[in-house]
Amino acid sequence: MPFAVIQCHFSRCGTLRSGVLALFIFSLSLCASGDRLDALQDLIVARPEGLYCPPGDFYIDPWRPVDRAIITHAHADHARFGHASYLAAEASVGVLLSRLPGISLQGVPYGERLVVNGISISLHPAGHVLGSAQVRVEHAGRVWVASGDYKVEPDPTCASFEPVRCDTFITESTFGLPIYRWEPSRAVFDGINSWWRHNATEGRASVLFCYSFGKAQRILAGVDPAIGPIFCHGAVEPLNRAYAQAGVKLPPTRPVSDIAAKDKTAFKGALVIAPPSAQGSAWMRRFGDYSDAFASGWMRLRGTRRRRGLDRGFVLSDHADWPGLQTAIGATGAQRVIVTHGQIEPMVRWLREQGLEAGAFTTEYGDDAIEADAAESGQATPSAEQAAESPPPSEADAR
Repeated sequence: MPFAVIQCHFSRCGTLRSGVLALFIFSLSLCASGDRLDALQDLIVARPEGLYCPPGDFYIDPWRPVDRAIITHAHADHARFGHASYLAAEASVGVLLSRLPGISLQGVPYGERLVVNGISISLHPAGHVLGSAQVRVEHAGRVWVASGDYKVEPDPTCASFEPVRCDTFITESTFGLPIYRWEPSRAVFDGINSWWRHNATEGRASVLFCYSFGKAQRILAGVDPAIGPIFCHGAVEPLNRAYAQAGVKLPPTRPVSDIAAKDKTAFKGALVIAPPSAQGSAWMRRFGDYSDAFASGWMRLRGTRRRRGLDRGFVLSDHADWPGLQTAIGATGAQRVIVTHGQIEPMVRWLREQGLEAGAFTTEYGDDAIEADAAESGQATPSAEQAAESPPPSEADAR
């Protein structure tokens, strides 16, 4: 499908003028002399505020306040308060506004091309969460793509990852080690359903901890609601509504707060979706007899479930695994790859072994802050001993 070409004039007020998209006024500015890469040659460089496009004078997922920010998705390590104006994929607008209320935000459909100061910009599905986008930047015949976070397995709650051909690809590497290999999500959901069904027959609640945005909705879309009622923590419910407003089909849920604190019978046989921060809190007492579990890519590491004192661990991530990263990078055709966060050194080494030019940007991104809590004891990066002990993918579900 061809791009729609729109000449954009951006203004700080964030209003549309003369029927064209307007968000901020772009002015050409050069990169500081201390930048790691040459701004005259590179379309995107690392600055103290974030990833910066010098000829376009905008930032991508900046971690410090800036005038103009393009946001790849609404997770807290990529979308922050404090910027004067925001640009993001149209599909992410509802979630962004629910998480960052009051921001000056313009949504753009996937694939729609914006031309700013001779720089062509377009957003393309990243497959990570609802509204997640890769940022394609083109200038003088060169194409760069900044991936944000992504996964390559199809997910009914968001648009699937779209490979975008480019000269330089800026990639994440959250799970960039060979031990990270995911089972098909259907197999994981079957495991969750089996655990929930068993608990329901025993008359206990099933409390499943997961990241409130993205992971929770993916699980809701994948489980069997015929097993029993589904309740959600107060941090999850507003995001469920944002997904529903975006047209994502989820099963009926109820807020836990709808049930009187002393009424434990309502949760017998129910599935309860909650953020990791709820584990061990007084909030958990309202469920009476329950079994708990955690859904995270970090459950791939042996011992993570035991350290957290959980009954079960389900290996489910909204990031690409090691083969997925390799597939995504290869599909871009890029001859140069820059790694932003996660397992940086192993990924850069592997890329160079493939004959590609590879390096890294220093950023303040990390795996989603709440999901990373799954490895709060410092095990987000496995030791050599853990890597050697890790079971094969078919045995990855910690029991």
